[in-house]
Amino acid sequence: MRSKFDEQLAELNRVMIEMGNKIVQSIATAITALTNCDEKLAREVMEGDNEIDHLQKKVEGICFNLLIQQQPVARDLRTVTAAMKMVTDMERIGDHAADISEITIMMGENNQIAKFAHINKMASETIVMLNHAIEAYVEKDSEKAKAVIEHDDVVDGLFDAAKTDIIDLILQNAGEGEEAIDLLMIAKYFERIGDHATNIAEWVCYAQRTTEPEEE
Repeated sequence: MRSKFDEQLAELNRVMIEMGNKIVQSIATAITALTNCDEKLAREVMEGDNEIDHLQKKVEGICFNLLIQQQPVARDLRTVTAAMKMVTDMERIGDHAADISEITIMMGENNQIAKFAHINKMASETIVMLNHAIEAYVEKDSEKAKAVIEHDDVVDGLFDAAKTDIIDLILQNAGEGEEAIDLLMIAKYFERIGDHATNIAEWVCYAQRTTEPEEE
């Protein structure tokens, strides 16, 4: 019975890592599409979101099987619970990558993203957070996860600075209002990605929390 459980747990870990790699790739491609005004790449991100949704359902199916068919001890129950929570945040990151790509297409070749250093910095910082959150899960590294959680303050600070930049854009040229809204939405999506990476890191810490000796 335990060997069957361990096999399913290993499969859960494999699919979680696959999904983690997919969302990192998705947001990295979305950033490239945004900065290069690349509509083709943006569409690839949007089309790839279905694969991320499929992996989410696969993870949830494995988790339900583990909970229903097996009798996990406390340590294993934390692992399964954390995976079910993390996969929701991972799926939302995929959605945000698609959302950013959709705005990239709408803005076209004349977007002003290159002028907004704080938004560009948000993009690079969120991809670092996400990479480290996934690494923390793979490596079962609570300290790396805690560093991700602390780093969210950096992204929040950049978001506040980006909002100020966008307000200045509107004040200087009221005709730029529509693009200003697009830029604000992009900044907000990056801020939310930072929040989801933080959530993933928090669940890594939860899964790795030590408890009293358990009955096998």
